[in-house]
Amino acid sequence: MSDTHADVIVVGGGPAGLSAALFARKNGLDTLLFDTDSTWMHKAHLFNYLGIGSVDGSAFMETARAQVDSFGVERRQGEAVEDVSTADDGFVVETAEDEYTGSYVVLATGAKRDLAESLGCAFDDDVVDVGVTMETSVPNAYATGAMVRVEEWQAVIAAGDGAAAALNVLSKEKGDRYHDFDVPADATAVFGGMADEE
Repeated sequence: MSDTHADVIVVGGGPAGLSAALFARKNGLDTLLFDTDSTWMHKAHLFNYLGIGSVDGSAFMETARAQVDSFGVERRQGEAVEDVSTADDGFVVETAEDEYTGSYVVLATGAKRDLAESLGCAFDDDVVDVGVTMETSVPNAYATGAMVRVEEWQAVIAAGDGAAAALNVLSKEKGDRYHDFDVPADATAVFGGMADEE
């Protein structure tokens, strides 16, 4: 077994998973993301994503991945998760290549709910049962996007679910309601520093 441990392990690299990983890592949590690139976004063209006039789904994914990578998320592209189980200190995530441990897990696998089912998450009307925090019935396991909604499969909803999951993980970790609210000076500090490095 690998000695790789992350604060947060995200399973799924669509809008929900990438959003969860971005928020978690941006706010100081070691984040590992598994992305098999099987997202529906490759069949989409976005006209209904707030703030984006028109973009091809694959181009959107390329930009989103670059953004996540720029914050230092460890992204395992093409490594499929086969099982997720609870452990004494969190979760064990198994792939064909290795096993990884994490304190929190965020499931963002679209309409594929098999990992949530094997983990023992409660279901309601054939979807994973979560509240507004996106936490499942299994403590510290979160589910997002299409797996928690009946026929509400929109990229913008999924991204919001991923952000909500990460913010609630951050609230648990930091001991208070956590807010990720940036101002122009924050962007200058982050992106100005990146420009200095080039």
